[in-house]
Amino acid sequence: MKVTLSDTARRYIALFEDETGATATDCLVFDDRVVFLVSAGEMATAIGPGGRTVQSVERRIGRTVELVEDADTPEAFVASALAPAAVRHVTISQQNDVVAYVEVAEEDRGVAIGAHGKTIDTARELARRHYDIDDIQLT
Repeated sequence: MKVTLSDTARRYIALFEDETGATATDCLVFDDRVVFLVSAGEMATAIGPGGRTVQSVERRIGRTVELVEDADTPEAFVASALAPAAVRHVTISQQNDVVAYVEVAEEDRGVAIGAHGKTIDTARELARRHYDIDDIQLT
């Protein structure tokens, strides 16, 4: 699936890659934060020792930075996008719409949803952009 990036997102990706040495394949820009989709296996590089690398990116762009690690399958991608919630299982259902049903422990539901729904909204947007998933539902 082809993702179209805004000029701002492209600039942020260039800055992120320059600062961290990790590869970002997507970028969502919000008023208060920027979410980077980091290539699989490069999360530690993106974060850096003690989080210093990602903190440097935050200082340079003046916004909170959130990182999501890419994955090879839609199920693994959805689980990664909902981190740090402990996802037990993801089932993709393709009927009229494509819906990812995500099983999380009751104590992790709040983590999967995030403050004001930010985590699940971000996961939905990334899943739509990369896997044509219309919705994510917690079970």
